[in-house]
Amino acid sequence: MTKISIIGLGWIGLPLAQLLQKSGQDVVGSTTSAQKLEKLKDQGVEAIHFSLVPFPQGLSFQKLFKSEVLVINIPPRTRSTDGKLYLEQLKFLRSIVDQSDIQKIIFVSSTGVYPNLNQEVAYSEEELITTQTAGNIIQLKGEDSFKGDKALTIVRFGGLLGDDRIPGKYVAGRENVNSNNRVNYIYRNDAVRMLAWIIEKELWNEVYNGVAHLHPTRKEVYERNVLDLGLEPPKSYLKVSEGKDRLVSGNKIMKTGFEFDYPNPLDFPYSIES
Repeated sequence: MTKISIIGLGWIGLPLAQLLQKSGQDVVGSTTSAQKLEKLKDQGVEAIHFSLVPFPQGLSFQKLFKSEVLVINIPPRTRSTDGKLYLEQLKFLRSIVDQSDIQKIIFVSSTGVYPNLNQEVAYSEEELITTQTAGNIIQLKGEDSFKGDKALTIVRFGGLLGDDRIPGKYVAGRENVNSNNRVNYIYRNDAVRMLAWIIEKELWNEVYNGVAHLHPTRKEVYERNVLDLGLEPPKSYLKVSEGKDRLVSGNKIMKTGFEFDYPNPLDFPYSIES
């Protein structure tokens, strides 16, 4: 049995905790909301109130850092902030980790770190990314925050979708919607399974992209959502000529034996909440 801590029992962290528990692991996780503690307990997950503001706050949060493995899943929210708070949060978190029992870290990142440039060949984990070429500099600096003596694996997820996150819902009824770009998506449960796979197979000191194998166009995805879920279609699409795409390859993790349950984003299962 491996002791595993998860910073962030959210849309990915909670099902990851439940999956790891089912496989016999000893799991504890954190939530920034004290009100969610009882709900998480009812769902069978041991949760601790822990937040970074940017310094650490919470009751008995030290238990999170007595595990062998730490999964860090803190979104940078760079669309609404300049990222300074995020980097300060990670700096305080790193100082706690350095003085803890943690031996192995999974840092959940994003394919947004790759350059915002379309090209013939898909971006892979071997791509050399610098602060001059990164698509999301804050995310790249976040990855660098935990490089050091402890085993570190970075997982760069594409667009996390499925269940109640429906791409077609976000463009319903809108005009001038992007259509020809091919997508880099991953189904929620495949993302969860991939993190658990890395822990199970001891795939440390690596970088992996979490992206489904196939890359349909945005328009194909939206039209499938309309057909399957009865959503309102976009009113119009941008008239853009087809060309190169900014694709990201998820082949590396597949070479370890991992298989996506949903390699085609057109097949992702969704549910519309009533």
